[in-house]
Amino acid sequence: MHPTFAQYTTGLEESLQRLLAMPPIKPVRLPSSLPAAGVYLFTENDMHLYVGRSNNLRRRMQRHGTQGATHQQAAFAFRLARTETGNLRASYKKEGSRAHLMTDPDFSASFVAAKQRIQRMDLRYVEEADPLRQTLLEVYVAVVLKTPFNDFDNH
Repeated sequence: MHPTFAQYTTGLEESLQRLLAMPPIKPVRLPSSLPAAGVYLFTENDMHLYVGRSNNLRRRMQRHGTQGATHQQAAFAFRLARTETGNLRASYKKEGSRAHLMTDPDFSASFVAAKQRIQRMDLRYVEEADPLRQTLLEVYVAVVLKTPFNDFDNH
């Protein structure tokens, strides 16, 4: 591995272990000591479901489950709703697009239910200020934990 890249991968396993060791909290009860930037993990019934990253953890984690969050702001809830309704394939045509799915009453109800579900999930986070290390840690955690709602597909 090239040494320039390797310097960014050093410590990924340690960060994952710190993330997993954190006592879980609920997304609706974020502590005042929350770091500004980092990687977060949503877990339900001891199953790790989704990992994300942000330079504003508080805002990002809250948006996943906020009732007013749109389909563009609550990506995890949108994925949960896709799975629940069987609308699994992304489309950039009007038919099947994110905006089009939101006009479907069944999908829209599933999206609202998914945001409520996220509010009840366990949440962990680990501080990581560097955007490149955040990216690598997000991928590392998703791959190691096999989080089913992360994908790194091109659409």
